[in-house]
Amino acid sequence: MTSFAKPSINLKNAKRNKLGLTRRDYEGAMSTLCAGCGHDSVTACMAKAFFELSIEPHRAVKVSGIGCSSKTTAYFLSEAHGNNTVHGRMPSVATGAAAANTELTYIGVSGDGDSLSIGLGQFAHAIRRNVNMLYVLENNGVYGLTKGQFSASSDIGSRSKKGEENLSPPIDPVSLGLSLGATFVARGFSGDRAQLVPLIKAGLKHNGFALIDIVSPCVSFNDHKGSTKSYAHTFQYYHPAVHADYVPMADDIKTSYEDGEAVPVELHDGGMIMLRKLDKDYDPQDRAAAYAQVAKRAAKGEIITGLLYVDESQKDMAAMNKMTATPLNALPYESLCPGAASLADLQNRYR
Repeated sequence: MTSFAKPSINLKNAKRNKLGLTRRDYEGAMSTLCAGCGHDSVTACMAKAFFELSIEPHRAVKVSGIGCSSKTTAYFLSEAHGNNTVHGRMPSVATGAAAANTELTYIGVSGDGDSLSIGLGQFAHAIRRNVNMLYVLENNGVYGLTKGQFSASSDIGSRSKKGEENLSPPIDPVSLGLSLGATFVARGFSGDRAQLVPLIKAGLKHNGFALIDIVSPCVSFNDHKGSTKSYAHTFQYYHPAVHADYVPMADDIKTSYEDGEAVPVELHDGGMIMLRKLDKDYDPQDRAAAYAQVAKRAAKGEIITGLLYVDESQKDMAAMNKMTATPLNALPYESLCPGAASLADLQNRYR
């Protein structure tokens, strides 16, 4: 993979966040993806979300697997920690990193091939453990690096660029996340930045596993007539159900929404997600109702988007396992390795 550094130019009057940093400070290498790729739009949204949340770049950890989507971690937050792992194994590396240091902000970037085929088991267990991370799944319905074969998320009846019809049922990341117990489930579209940036901000601040499935068209192999992951098809059929606004703790939490139209969800850090229900009968805090709504819209051929489910009451992996809040590299050697006698005493408890 070849990447090219962007020139570092900060304009004198550029907007600065609470850290005094500009939007340019959250960029990375120049993209080598195809012009018009939906992934580049997602990358811009992620950089904007980190900038607006005033997260220090060196306090973030980017983890990815293999695929076009997994290349994108090079294109934002150049000063963050990063690990481009092997195919489908990103969740294990992210889990280990989160166990070693709970003080950092973790974001995993993957694709439908990386997450729903070779990495499906890893993906499922990261959800089950409620790892405190944002998991961005850039979903284009094809294997872009290997020239456009159908992926596990390809819809029945969707046609390839050469005209073949997909006959296998898809794995829907949103339905899967809801059924496995994910505590934050959302779907976005790379062509709708106004919706996507607040979703990413809310996911970064959620305490636990936050899944955002993003329909991100592949302009080279899956943006033609007959594809259900093309720009034209998604713009025609996507259905925003719940719009999310993230309000930081430091800001006055005010809203102009009428009673009954907005659902406030308080986060662990004191911030607030304001959920504006575009479907008035939709309840984003009812897992069964969310699952049923996703299935109902899918049966109509619609792509339901927004923050579909959120639960702030569950403990994350660190709390469930009573992990230390101190990063392991900051603990004294005696605490990490208490000696042979302590190990023998521990082993005797299981005999």
